[in-house]
Amino acid sequence: MEAAVAPGRDVPAPAASQPSGCGKHNSPERKVYMDYNATTPLEPEVIQAMTEAMWEAWGNPSSLYPAGRKAKDIINAARESLAKMIGGKPQDIIFTSGGTESNNLVIHSVVKHFHANQTSKGHAGEHHSPVEGAKPHFITSLVEHDSIRLPLEHLAEEQVAAVTFVPVSKVSGQAEVDDILAAVRPTTRLVTIMLANNETGVVMPVPEISQRIKALNQERVATGLPPILMHTDAAQALGKQRVDVEDLGVDFLTIVGHKFYGPRIGALYVRGLGEFTPLYPMLFGGGQERNFRPGTENTPMIAGLGKAAELVIQNCEAYEAHMRDIRDYLEERLEAEFGQKRIHLNSQFPGTQRLPNTCNFSIRGPRLQGHEVLAQCRVLLASVGAACHSDHGDQRSPEGHGVSRLRCQISHLQDAAEILG
Repeated sequence: MEAAVAPGRDVPAPAASQPSGCGKHNSPERKVYMDYNATTPLEPEVIQAMTEAMWEAWGNPSSLYPAGRKAKDIINAARESLAKMIGGKPQDIIFTSGGTESNNLVIHSVVKHFHANQTSKGHAGEHHSPVEGAKPHFITSLVEHDSIRLPLEHLAEEQVAAVTFVPVSKVSGQAEVDDILAAVRPTTRLVTIMLANNETGVVMPVPEISQRIKALNQERVATGLPPILMHTDAAQALGKQRVDVEDLGVDFLTIVGHKFYGPRIGALYVRGLGEFTPLYPMLFGGGQERNFRPGTENTPMIAGLGKAAELVIQNCEAYEAHMRDIRDYLEERLEAEFGQKRIHLNSQFPGTQRLPNTCNFSIRGPRLQGHEVLAQCRVLLASVGAACHSDHGDQRSPEGHGVSRLRCQISHLQDAAEILG
């Protein structure tokens, strides 16, 4: 969970400051927000950066007059901040409208690259690939965000691609490395596994998967097969734990600003963009973002995203420690209030790393439907599952491994434990 005062609240304290309480108990407007994995409020410094960009950098970033040059400088600075936040290079960052576009762009590019390779081999009269004429194959998990799952399902229905959905382990909550490797085919072109699950908080073994894929790629190249690319949707992990693309070993990484106190805009990291890792545009226009994502850049939103990345760089360790302390205290109080027989902490898998901010629990009892419980809460704003499934009541969502339950995420801004105090 994350707790903060809901919209209409007083402006929260700056990210680097010591977290404060949620307000006085007798305030009629007091709300405790605990759905930060769905979206986060904007940091005051992010709002300031966006406002300044609106005033001072209103020009077209492709223009040479002062307001245009100012906009271009802001965009370049934001690109550098995002790259530093994930341990990558600025030239490997492409700005997008958000995580959905970034994820679709990766999938779309892999399909295009597969067919481009097949066509070029046929025209060149080279030795026929063992997979020529086949469909590209994707491997993902059953608990991915809809912006991964639905495009892949659509491609499979249209017979454009083949997809293997790997289940997560009931023991670890993770997509198992051996299961992913066992699903590999000669036509496999992409493995896409989220870095951390938005409902359980479970951190997936992305580094190990990448290492195994890298070793497998050496064998594939020796037999004439192209390498398998690796993508991770890091939306939920950024701002809650250290994220480094070198440690992860991925070719693509999705960034979503509104998950770490930035605006609703995103970015995509592509290792060796256009040189080592292919990317094909879905849009065509004025050539912005080196033609990979054309369209006049949204300077204020990019400015806000860059500032949010700066704050993560400066404060991530403090954020992580605080959120973990609050989450652990919250879970202790839940067990003390309800007893271990009446409550189950769904996010706790022995030996499995999880995000420091996420608490997922079930309260056992007759007629205890999550949405009905929350409907009776005058202060608590939480969720029974992923926000994109919130209009389905207690219907089980794929991200939550098929369990209807209460999910809360703890913020570094406000002290969630107050509601149980």
